[in-house]
Amino acid sequence: MSLQTEFEFTLPLGYVDREGNVHRHGTMRLATALDEITPLNDMRVQANEAYLVIVLLARVITSLGTLPQVNTSVIENLFAADLAYLQEFYRQINETGKTTRPVTCPHCNNVFEVDLAHLGGE
Repeated sequence: MSLQTEFEFTLPLGYVDREGNVHRHGTMRLATALDEITPLNDMRVQANEAYLVIVLLARVITSLGTLPQVNTSVIENLFAADLAYLQEFYRQINETGKTTRPVTCPHCNNVFEVDLAHLGGE
């Protein structure tokens, strides 16, 4: 049995680059202890604690569409819905090592799995 360390995702809205291209499909790797510690030394994080998520996501997202790299500028310019999605996706894969989460139907109380990797559609 091998350990999965990278997970594909689809953003709900997508990052729009300078040319107007929309990038929705990407990959995120599991975070290391260094990934979570290093941003604490970043001056932007020290000035504004909320910036931690920007630096952290820029470290662990390995690809997004056809962008040559994912950096803090890309993460800063995501729509709020996509940022919230990526935060939840990060928590899910780093806590459980998988993209699925059990949910309970509020109408019938049946429990089933939802795959967060495909919540964005397609």
